[in-house]
Amino acid sequence: MNLIVLALSVLLIVWISIDTFETVPFMENNSYMQFQFWVCVFFMLDFFVGLIYAPDKSRFFFHRIVFLLLSIPYLNIINHLDIPLSYDALYFVRFIPLARGALALSIVMGYLSSNAVTSLFMSYLSIMILLCYYCSLIFYAREHGVNPEVNSYWTALWWSGMNLSTVGCNISPMTVAGKIVAVVLPMSGMIIFPLFTVYLTNYVTEAMKKNHSKNPDI
Repeated sequence: MNLIVLALSVLLIVWISIDTFETVPFMENNSYMQFQFWVCVFFMLDFFVGLIYAPDKSRFFFHRIVFLLLSIPYLNIINHLDIPLSYDALYFVRFIPLARGALALSIVMGYLSSNAVTSLFMSYLSIMILLCYYCSLIFYAREHGVNPEVNSYWTALWWSGMNLSTVGCNISPMTVAGKIVAVVLPMSGMIIFPLFTVYLTNYVTEAMKKNHSKNPDI
């Protein structure tokens, strides 16, 4: 199920990317709105199937409630109820199902890892890469044409990577969405990057133990 969730999330990412680069108004794109709705329905189905087969249902529910909240088709609900929101707010809402896909990717990457530390590292690495890409799309969509310093998507991607690494750059956001992303990226970087130190320390420790077991006299 996680692999299907991941595949659907990839399709959403590709669709959102194309719409962003071609400046397609997504709220008026009926095909995209229908596709996102059914993707969210499948995400919710995945949650309830897992709940049915979980040996401890209450533990599963409370540990995975975030998965359910990220699976709700908020954009379709907002559109159907005609709730007045700014375009910046709608653009952030559009990325909520992709956060569910990022969690699915982190789970799949964790399954492929050999130990707990590596699993955690791979999970956070996948989330970090997706976060950098999502934020670069948001920054490009809202700043391009408004901010003269954002003249291409690659500039937005570079800006996103530099801010995620907490180094920063000389491009200042001019829109509300850009300023929000400028706060989210370094905060996420401060949380994620220390895990690299944990992983490297664990890797060196394990390597030294293996080397000592093969050469006890060293």
